[in-house]
Amino acid sequence: MSRFDRKADEKIVFETSKGIKPISSFEDLNLKEDLLRGIYAYNFEKPSAIQQRAIQPIIKERDVIAQAQSGTGKTGTLAISILQRIETGNRETQALVLSPTRELATQTQSVILALGDYMNVQCHACIGGTNVGEDIRKLEYGQHVVSGTPGRVFDMIRRKSLRTRNMKMLILDEADQLLDMGFKAQIYDIYRHLPPTTQVVLLSATLPHDVLELTEKFMSDPIRILVKRDELTLEGISQFFVAVEKEDWKFETLCDLYDSLTITQAVIFCNTRAKVDWLSNQMKDSNFTVSSMHGEMSQKERDTVMQEFRQGSSRVLITTDIWARGIDVQQVSLVINYDLPTNRENYIHRIGRSGRFGRKGVAINFVTNEDIKLLHDIEQYYSTQIDEMPMNVSDLV
Repeated sequence: MSRFDRKADEKIVFETSKGIKPISSFEDLNLKEDLLRGIYAYNFEKPSAIQQRAIQPIIKERDVIAQAQSGTGKTGTLAISILQRIETGNRETQALVLSPTRELATQTQSVILALGDYMNVQCHACIGGTNVGEDIRKLEYGQHVVSGTPGRVFDMIRRKSLRTRNMKMLILDEADQLLDMGFKAQIYDIYRHLPPTTQVVLLSATLPHDVLELTEKFMSDPIRILVKRDELTLEGISQFFVAVEKEDWKFETLCDLYDSLTITQAVIFCNTRAKVDWLSNQMKDSNFTVSSMHGEMSQKERDTVMQEFRQGSSRVLITTDIWARGIDVQQVSLVINYDLPTNRENYIHRIGRSGRFGRKGVAINFVTNEDIKLLHDIEQYYSTQIDEMPMNVSDLV
């Protein structure tokens, strides 16, 4: 098993779990033939680092804490593991994936359905903001896998529409955010309704020490597959800052950059919903085409924005941290932090929206005089260097 030491600088020290040999090809995992077909049809060629290490212990029914940086194939890890473990001949729900946002839950559902294309798998996204009656109908019909957000999932368990007696697996995706104060009580409520033998898997890019302590309450002798924090800096992403002195100058700077943004696709992060609305209105008033998304919008609006952005008909998306976790749009190669994140750990999730799975990406941070200390703090935290933005940034995107 892995061993953790609490060093003075609070880094998590990781020793490779004994007995976990990286699996270099999907064939070596002895997966179901129809699942293997789905994996290759999805254009996965060989397992990523986290897939090489985490899939095998999960399908061997061990509790697993898996930490890997954004864009490394965590969703593929959980989808393949679930599809290998469920029995499609039994229409009862056997795996439950909980995500902190509706978008991530829906994306997980789509990956499970795509990889399970040849397996006749039923997977339902059980999320807030959608029709309750439709949820009940789908669950009554029978779903092998449910991918959802904690509030709606617990509601469906309470109504006895989501039956848990055949549940084999509980997966917490972006577990650090899920176990944060907002969701902790709901997670425990859900967990209490699951069979005592349920396997628990946690996936996340960051695992603060207090979260690791929390896992002791509902995990049994977990295998820990972790990376040290100073290895979390995202390779392949060039990080820059633009000194804007004061808040009022950010907008003009963004307008100057706009032509560079539309070369591919860009995501612009603001810290508040009000700022997202203000900035998108300012951009539109200046005849720039942008779309925006935040948690106060209706689910229908959020779905439309996501669809347009995925299809590329919208090229610049202004959003809050709702978009920082796990959302995968392949074409995004530029992230702009209009506001620096107040939570250091969200920095890595935000800039991980670019350069997905080994592609190159660029992150640009707007820094006022008040932000300089916060920028140095982020550099220190991730053992990285953020340089002043060069004139030729459009060549890098």
